[in-house]
Amino acid sequence: MASITREILIDVPPDQVWEVVSDFINGPLRMAPDLVTATTDLGDNTREVTFTHGTVVRERLITLDPDTRRFVYSVYAGTPTPLHDNAVMQIFPHGDNASRFVWSRDLLPDSLAAPYAATMDQALLLFKKTLESK
Repeated sequence: MASITREILIDVPPDQVWEVVSDFINGPLRMAPDLVTATTDLGDNTREVTFTHGTVVRERLITLDPDTRRFVYSVYAGTPTPLHDNAVMQIFPHGDNASRFVWSRDLLPDSLAAPYAATMDQALLLFKKTLESK
């Protein structure tokens, strides 16, 4: 099973980062508007996310924990559909007024690791830029 972990420092307080990440339906659009073109509420804690490169995924909310600023979700359908996906986003304080954003996922098949990692890398840079420019 492939495991991917990415981290980035964001010069925004953790509560502000969490406010965007914890918005299950609109969070992807708010995080990376140059990468995500649409999100749709499918009900029952599921959403559909459409990316600029044409990929569409359906995701299920697993955990939304405001005390630990931890968000867990899973891709369960889309183009492509993984056999297994478990993704975790978590925000930690960094210094006086910044955040350390950690995004990890376990994924099958391993062949999806490279494209998923590339999208995560792109999304992180856009997220940092979007939040720090406000």
